[in-house]
Amino acid sequence: MSELDPRVVIVGIETNGMIKKYEGLHIVARGTKFGNANQNECEIKIANLDKDTRDYLITETSPFNKNKSPKRIYLYVGRQSTGARLFYVGDITRATPTQPPDIELSIKAMTGNHQKGSVIARNHSAKTPLSEIASQVAGDLNMKLVFEATDKNIGNYSFTGSALRQVEKLADTGNLNVYIDDDKIVVKDYGVPMKNSVRVLNLETGLVGIPELTDVGIKVKYLIDQATSVGGLLRVESKLNPAANGNYTIHKLSFEIASRDTPFYFIAEATRA
Repeated sequence: MSELDPRVVIVGIETNGMIKKYEGLHIVARGTKFGNANQNECEIKIANLDKDTRDYLITETSPFNKNKSPKRIYLYVGRQSTGARLFYVGDITRATPTQPPDIELSIKAMTGNHQKGSVIARNHSAKTPLSEIASQVAGDLNMKLVFEATDKNIGNYSFTGSALRQVEKLADTGNLNVYIDDDKIVVKDYGVPMKNSVRVLNLETGLVGIPELTDVGIKVKYLIDQATSVGGLLRVESKLNPAANGNYTIHKLSFEIASRDTPFYFIAEATRA
């Protein structure tokens, strides 16, 4: 499949408001997205960067750099037939080179990490629609809002602290899943899959190995696709383990990606929908 439909893996790095993209290089990425207030995390290794570019990135992302504007990394993944979609966005926390002769640049990132240092105070009237509060939180985080929860009035909502912690605070207002996915914040009813996000999974559509049943649902490995998202619906159709068949809501989504080596997988953990 990879020979007929080559992979596309692109890394974009934002410094000083400018994004520079790197592709056609040996790129390896591993990370995890969560359907809760935990920060999504990712490590990306890029080989064969020229020394000037490598030194620039190491310097710009250093914690000792006086320029405190966010240094952000963007990962785009796909295939030539479908194109590459935005796969991960995070604030760079560290960039370090490996030992020669094959020097790689290892970049670690966490979603929304820059907002942890932004302290805010928010107060709402006695009764404020949940959707209005969610919109304000998205604005504070400079993110798009995907609101799929049952709207309701929230009494005396008040928050003081890190802008990023509003994700956790918002989830505490009711039976909700609130989380950041790339450049957007998602607010939905707890355990309910997102609308228009369905991944049918069987041997013909990319299932790898046998689905593993867990205490709360399922853990399954499959090929990278353009449809899967954390919080989305996963419909499993396994011939080898029919007990695992059914609909699930993804609450944890890990990925292993390489532009040239074997890894090109999702590892999804999901609960019964």
